[in-house]
Amino acid sequence: MAQPTKIVQSAGRQQLGDFAPEFAHLNDDILFGEVWSRNDLLSLRDRSLVTITALISQGITDSSLSYHLRTARQNGITRTEIAEIITHIAFYAGWPKAWAAFNQAKEVWADDIIGDDALAEFARSMIFPVGEPNTAYAAYFTGNSYLAQISSEQIPFANVTFEPGCRNHWHVHTAAEGGGQMLVGVAGRGWYQEEGKPAVEIMPGTVIHIPANVKHWHGAAADSWFAHLAFSVPGEQCGTVWLDSVSDSEYSAAGCE
Repeated sequence: MAQPTKIVQSAGRQQLGDFAPEFAHLNDDILFGEVWSRNDLLSLRDRSLVTITALISQGITDSSLSYHLRTARQNGITRTEIAEIITHIAFYAGWPKAWAAFNQAKEVWADDIIGDDALAEFARSMIFPVGEPNTAYAAYFTGNSYLAQISSEQIPFANVTFEPGCRNHWHVHTAAEGGGQMLVGVAGRGWYQEEGKPAVEIMPGTVIHIPANVKHWHGAAADSWFAHLAFSVPGEQCGTVWLDSVSDSEYSAAGCE
């Protein structure tokens, strides 16, 4: 069995040594020096996961969460994993707590995105990964898009990123019962339109509920990169029927430029 790694902590004594020496001792020598150092029983990575889950669930998003997010990254939790972890926590601890945690996690993992082009700059503005070029569905998009599958369990969902002006074709999420899709704006500015209705602007935090068997499209504003989460709503005999592209004239008429 591998020898445990001894964790050395001095923050308690540095910040509270004179004011609360016993608390500083318990923090530095017991919590970190003994409990965190039992990493032969529970890995440092797992201890980080447990700790950030506990802090976020309590709504603690101060410097202590920032510290433990940095520690989680040092202990091997990736940018994609922290996005999935906080998303999972959101369903149990609350959406606002997750938003607050995401704002801090974005800063901790910001330099994971390399490059200085427009896509890299946009990627730094959000916690969810851009993913890979959306080649599997490229035939159903006008412009370039990118797809990152965030989860394939329970409620499958992905992050879809659109370059400025990119939009998918008119399409319908078919279902005999239930079904449909839900979109949540993540970054940038985009649009959603159902056939026969005005286009609806999507900003970060905007939630769009798309009923089954309704013809629609969604994509980026002409002057902005855009990303949204796409949740597949469970149902019976679900599928997607792709239709005509959204022409430039339709896009302009909808006020999306």
